This record gives sequence, C-alpha cells and structure tokens, in this order.
Amino acid sequence: MQKISENQAILLTSVVAVTIAIGFIFSILFFGLLHNRAPLTKQQYDPSLQGSYEKDLKIEMVTEGLSYPTSMAFVDESKILVLEKNTGLVRLISDGVLQNKPVLRLPIDNKAERGLLGIAVLHKNNNKTDVVNTNVYLYFTESNNKSNSNLRNDEQVRNMIYKYDWNGQSIINPTLILDLPAIPGPYHNGGKLVIGPDHYLYTVIGDLGGPKTEAQNNKTGPAADGTGGILRTTQDGKPVSDPPLGNKYPLSLYYAYGIRNSFGIGFDPVTGKLWDTENGEDKYDEINVVKPGFNSGWFTVMGPLSRNNISKAELVNLPGSYYSDPVFSWYHDVGVTDIEFLKSSKLGEKYKNNIFVGDINNGNLYYFQLNDTRTGLKFNSSGLKDMVVDNNDDLSDIIFASGFRGITDIKTGLDGYLYILSYLDGKLYRIVPN
Repeated sequence: MQKISENQAILLTSVVAVTIAIGFIFSILFFGLLHNRAPLTKQQYDPSLQGSYEKDLKIEMVTEGLSYPTSMAFVDESKILVLEKNTGLVRLISDGVLQNKPVLRLPIDNKAERGLLGIAVLHKNNNKTDVVNTNVYLYFTESNNKSNSNLRNDEQVRNMIYKYDWNGQSIINPTLILDLPAIPGPYHNGGKLVIGPDHYLYTVIGDLGGPKTEAQNNKTGPAADGTGGILRTTQDGKPVSDPPLGNKYPLSLYYAYGIRNSFGIGFDPVTGKLWDTENGEDKYDEINVVKPGFNSGWFTVMGPLSRNNISKAELVNLPGSYYSDPVFSWYHDVGVTDIEFLKSSKLGEKYKNNIFVGDINNGNLYYFQLNDTRTGLKFNSSGLKDMVVDNNDDLSDIIFASGFRGITDIKTGLDGYLYILSYLDGKLYRIVPN
C-alpha cells in the first residue's frame, strides 16, 4: 500500500447553482461545476436523441431508484455494479433489476464532490463468467467518522483506492492499495478508474482546490504530492517499472499532470492511447489525448495555448514531460464528464470505436468521430474547424442526445449497447437500435 502526505491549506468553499428550466432549480449535489449563468441548452425531463440519430436508434430506461450514481462497471453479462456517491453503497443491477440489498457499504465523506466515485473490474483471465478470478477496484473518500474506517485517529478524510474480490454476489476481502490526499477539498477529487491495455490501474485526481504544487505548474510551489494528475500503478498499487517522470516517489506514480479536475478517462481500443476529459474553471472544458508524461497545463493554461497568451516556457516542464493543446474544447464550460469509446458495432458500424462524452450542466450526450490517424477529431462544420465550441450553433453540431439529468458515466455494455448513468434522477439508460 502506497501513502502520500497531504499539503494543509485553507478549505476551498464554493456553492454553485443554476436555473435549468422555468420554475425548476437544478442543484448540483456532486460536481459543483455550474456557474451563475444560463446553460447553453435547455434541460428536458426525458432523454431524447437529436436530429437524424433518432431514425435508427432509441433510448430506453434500464432501471431507476439509484441515489446520485457516479460510476458503473459490468461484472458479467447480467450484472452491473453501480456506485452511489452520498450513501457509500455499491448497488447491484441483475438482469435489469436493481436489487434491494447493496453488495457493499463504505465509510465515506460525501461533502461536495467527495464520496464513492470510481470503479474498475478486472477479469484476470479475460473470462467474464469466472467470478473466482474477478477483482473490483473502488475509489472513494474515506471518512474517519465511521466505525469501520481504516484511517488513523489524526486523519479525518483521505481519498482511497481498495482492491476487492467479487464472489458473484458480494464484494469481499478489501486491500488498501493507494492512499491519496483529500485535503483541502472538498472539490476536485476526480475518482475515475480504468484498467489499461497494459493491465495497469489508472486513476485521475484533481487539484483538490488547494495549494498549487509543481504538478499544477506552479514554479515556486512545493513538489508534486499525488494530486492534479493521472496516476498509473500496478494492480497492487505499486509504481510501474518505467514511470515517465522518473523514479522519485510520488512522481513515479504520475502518468500525466497539470490536470485541474476530471470525470473521464478511457483508452482507444484501436491504438491503445489514453484520452481524458478535463474541467475548466469558468471556460475551456477539454478533451485530451494523453501520452506518458503529458502536462495538461493547469493552472497556467486551459484550452488552446494560442488563446491564453502564454508560452510553454511558463509551465513547469518536468524531465520526461511534454505539453500539447487539447484536441477539443468548449469555451463555455459544460461540466464535461465521462468519455467512452463505443467498443461495438451493435448501434451501427459508423459508431464503432468512436467517442461519446457526457456533461453534468446540460445533460447532453456528445458524439465525436476520430480522424483517420486517431490523433484527434474531425468535423463537417466550418464552425468547429478550430476545435472549439464557441456558440450554440457549434454546440448543436455535436449533441447526440439531450435531456439526461446530468451524465456521470458512459459504458459499452457486454451486450454491445451504450449505457448512460443519469445523476439527479438516479436512472440507468441504454441506447439500442430502433
């Protein structure tokens, strides 16, 4: 188990709300990403496909009754594990039915963006029916106010990653593999987990809204402390043998840095390259291609470098690092969340291995086609040639579906369909052929 020391700082406090529809106040209980202005699109009560997409596809509800779901994972062809942010419960959906009894209850701190946040499932022999060799990884903010907490008496809250066994009905045998800061917070905890094609565990953690270290491009700040980056470890939480930024701990954990906060990481199934989404402060949400040593630029830059009037020399350029512009940005922040490559042709060959992205502010699902080299995106619209959404017309060109109550997770199901978690109404949807 690896442990990283905390930087103490003044708590960042933020209360964020926005009017989403007439007479209805959309209160963000999880992301805290909305700002005091109207969203670019109107929130609807029922999700719907946009434009020509509804000709061949439809949205159907799988189940409801979840409480602020954040992440999900398929353990076999009939079972889905779903995390509830505020309750600390891991819920089981079996054959499309939400089971009454949770499979696990965790001692979480759920203030603002803290809580039960990320899940990854590892089938060690690639046999999704073999429950004996299935591990479940969970990322959550652990509270010391619970009787079953593993924190020391002098620690009030930490972001933890545990490894468990799945026995077909329950999550058992917890092993703490990575211990990360949660102070100051309570925002920008990140939390998404994914197993890479290299079989390593990847997670993303934000800057916790706290003092800026070298990992947040502060040249006069303290050394990196395990925040503000994408971290890569072995399946047991150890640094990998070839860390891009050197072997000094905790830099040896970093795959990328300069990340303000993120709710989405995913691997291109064709190239094996990692992509992420990143949340801007008040503008320039991003999509990035992330190679080893990537410096995303925060807190010096968000969005394209050319729109920030700075140079790469103003960043903290650690040995082995590099900076590159995002492959796509939203000038007006939408609260971008998860990113998913559709690993199936069940919805049509044109969607296979292309990208779907969600947002929390508007409840939109966006669709992107990759370019021929799979290093960026391609568009027919002249307004998006600069790879930045600047207005409503640009935004409408990428909306695939709308009306979700804030999207927190997107996954390709084992049935080949696209699954979407809707946060505020606690529903799971999927997109299927019409």
